[in-house]
Amino acid sequence: MLWVKSLHIVFVISWFAGLFYLPRIFVNLAMVPAQSLAERDRLLLMARKLLRFTTMLAVPALLLGLWLWLGFGIGRGPGNGWLHAKLVLVLLVIGYHHVCARLLRQFEANRNTRSHVWFRWFNEIPVLLLLVIVVLVVVKPF
Repeated sequence: MLWVKSLHIVFVISWFAGLFYLPRIFVNLAMVPAQSLAERDRLLLMARKLLRFTTMLAVPALLLGLWLWLGFGIGRGPGNGWLHAKLVLVLLVIGYHHVCARLLRQFEANRNTRSHVWFRWFNEIPVLLLLVIVVLVVVKPF
């Protein structure tokens, strides 16, 4: 079980690293002047590659988490409300990941309507989600 847990943590950290950086690319894309096509194309390429890589990291993170939950019974029984809260937050992280993919498609279609300031705030969401998830897993408040 400790091997599975260790790998789960490594893949979650890697997944979140991508979710931390991808919106930073969006900030830069939102600031690119219309005439800077080479800069825009370079940032779009970086964003596409990072999204693909981040998605590949999310899959084993989620599968290993399911293995811990269903295979080893982590979080079962009374006093494990923290896991239910964590699972809701994991669903929000998955949703955030999908929103990032949708935002990238908007940038690729040259249909972004949001400012770099909006993306700076958007970039803080995974930090808050990770903070709450870690507190739930470590402290197990309920």
